[in-house]
Formats: sequence, structure tokens, C-alpha cells
Amino acid sequence: MLKAMFGLTLAAGMALASTASAHGPSRQKTQMTITLDASPTEVWEVIGHFDDMSWHPAVASTEMTPEGAPVDVPDESTRVLHLKAESGDPTITEQLMKIDPDKMMYKYMITDVAVEVLPVTNYSATLQVSDKDGKAEVLWKGGYYRGFPNNDPPEELNDDAAVAAVTAIYQAGFDALAERFGKVE
Repeated sequence: MLKAMFGLTLAAGMALASTASAHGPSRQKTQMTITLDASPTEVWEVIGHFDDMSWHPAVASTEMTPEGAPVDVPDESTRVLHLKAESGDPTITEQLMKIDPDKMMYKYMITDVAVEVLPVTNYSATLQVSDKDGKAEVLWKGGYYRGFPNNDPPEELNDDAAVAAVTAIYQAGFDALAERFGKVE
């Protein structure tokens, strides 16, 4: 009897262990802030337009789709970011989820991107400007899953690759803003 109970306990433990490793990816998060040597209003004027990502060095152009679509209506405003690249026309399509000009904030989500361009899925983010002692503090935060939805992802589509890619995008944007406005240390 004791052997049978031990066998059942061992089998149950092994089943739970295999289930635990088969849960799939975990949601990743990236959050970065920078304080710029400019007023919040000055910075919001540059980054607060959903239809204009020209401030980011990776973006060649921003196209609202369909043509003539509203630029600031949640669930209706969709932009296609055409990225700078040596070949092809890599794009990221994003939809505005919420915008609050009084709080100098908007939320958006990626609706279409090739994982070769950005190794993430189910990405959503917030970009916000706040007042920090008269200077602009920019918060950029996002949540997402890695580019490979199943277990045992290839290296270029794993959690580390997703976090590194998003972090690089945020850092490039912040570096461009710091160059434009100056950074408060």
C-alpha cells in the first residue's frame, strides 16, 4: 500500500512539473523615464501627435490609415510606421487606444508587425509627459509577449530578445529627445 501511494505521489508530482514548464511565455514589461531640459508642453508638442513619429530616429515616415482617418480618436486612429532600413519597407502598424492631451498621455497597441522587425506579440504601451520641477519627465512603458508564443523559442524570438528590442527602441527615442532638448541629470 505504501509503495502504491508513493508511486501515485511521484506520478502526480511529475505531471505537475511537466505542466508547469508547459505554461508558455510570460508577459514582459519595459519601463523607462527621462527628464529633459524643457517644459512638459514643449516636449508634448513634439511627441504628443499620434500621426507624427518623426522625432524617433528609427522612423522614416508615419502614415495614417486609411487615408484621411482621424489622428486622435481611440479605436479609429491607426498609424503605419515606415522604418528606416537598408532594404525593403519594414513597417509597424499601431492603433491609438486612449489619448488625454490634458494629462499629456496616449496609449497605443501594435496591431501588425513581423517578428523579424520587432520580436514581440501583443504589445501595448503608454507614452506620457509629466512635470518634474518645471522640466519634462517622459515615461514610456510597454507590456508584451516574446515573438515566439510556444515553449523553447529560438534565440532571436525569446524573452531576452523581446526585452532587448523594446529597450533599444525606447533608448533610441530618449537619446534623440535628449539631443534635441538636453537631459537633466
